[in-house]
Amino acid sequence: MAEGATNKVRVEDAGAHNWYRFVLSFPPHLVREYLQTFGVVAGDTVLDPFCGTGTTLVECKKLGIDSIGVEAHPMTHFASAVKVDWTPDPDGLLEHANEVAQTVREELERDGIDDDRLYDPHSLFGGWNGGALRTLPESSRKLLLKNSISPLPLHKTLVLLDKLNHGSPNSYRGHERLALARALVSRISNVRFGPEVGVGPAKPDAPMLSPWLFGVREMAEDLRELQEDEGTVATAHHADSRSMLKVLEPESVDAVITSPPYPNEKDYTRTTRLETILLGFVKDRPELQALKQGLVRSNTRGVYKGDDDDLWVSGYPEIQRIAEAIEARRIELGKTSGFERLYGRVTKLYFGGMARHLADLRRVLRPGAQLAYVVGDQASYLRVMIRTGQLLGDIAESLGYELVGIDLFRTRLATATREQLREEVVVLRWPGGNGAATP
Repeated sequence: MAEGATNKVRVEDAGAHNWYRFVLSFPPHLVREYLQTFGVVAGDTVLDPFCGTGTTLVECKKLGIDSIGVEAHPMTHFASAVKVDWTPDPDGLLEHANEVAQTVREELERDGIDDDRLYDPHSLFGGWNGGALRTLPESSRKLLLKNSISPLPLHKTLVLLDKLNHGSPNSYRGHERLALARALVSRISNVRFGPEVGVGPAKPDAPMLSPWLFGVREMAEDLRELQEDEGTVATAHHADSRSMLKVLEPESVDAVITSPPYPNEKDYTRTTRLETILLGFVKDRPELQALKQGLVRSNTRGVYKGDDDDLWVSGYPEIQRIAEAIEARRIELGKTSGFERLYGRVTKLYFGGMARHLADLRRVLRPGAQLAYVVGDQASYLRVMIRTGQLLGDIAESLGYELVGIDLFRTRLATATREQLREEVVVLRWPGGNGAATP
């Protein structure tokens, strides 16, 4: 989810403009609640610096409020950018998608593939004994979860993607590609989601065109309900939330509503790996590493040797205490894996990254700007409690923000400890003043 994601769960979307799976920890009603609490009106500008798939941007646009999103993950940035593009004609979108589907269907049939036919699941390629199947380059295939998509559905998907990517330029391409991303994870692939992403039973003969067209039809229905207001600006930038001055103007933001990652062992790049690879946003391991390096460090799989965000919190005793407690618990329990050895370090890197973000953010905020950060307690690292909201509030105060309060959003049950963990909204105000971003 990208950076704006917390506790991602794949769901069948319902309701207007749910073109891609939403993050259940950051529901639209929470955005609307804080827009109202902050008194945000048309003419103001709202920023979501961890915008994920664009919940804040969509809700602002519905209300005629300008918004800006910053998202470091290319797949979720793509989703947010498409979700605030309401310009396509719904009938034109449907007509174009049906034309593409017919072209793809004819090509598949020439190779002896009927996309709607149920093949023998015991044969190698779902019953098709035709020529060679299309597949991904080895450098891309290595990045996928093993068996996350069966050979024949992959072949059919690549045929469709070839038509979408290399056809004549049109205003529908982004929406059609996003519909395919959703169909991939919900219907076409073998990916399944519980607490973590994994691989379920194989679907050797999964249809591809029908779930894709279903998603396109849902988009068209939403577009009929949504009116494009040329006076309302909704922009999504593909950028690092720790360096927002590269894409935003100084003193250009009136309010911030966001849900950053939590410090835990969820690798958000893994959650969206299949569609990220198939849609071509990442092609090999160096590109995946570059993607991870643009994210706030929130899990050990995203830690690199040269990381130094922890310097930003070297003077915060409570964060140092927590990191030391995690390391002491690791030694006590005899945990020796490479990832477990990084638990204490990633905790410091996470809060350091958030400190760096908040320091940089000061320069783009107008005096009096109000902020809401949806975060949650964590006990993922050997059951050592991390009070994320409280620590984030302390960091913000040290950087010159006013801590207005910490609102309880909801509680959730920790799997390991069976404790009730708080999910909270850290409410801040920027009074203005010196915004020099130094640790």
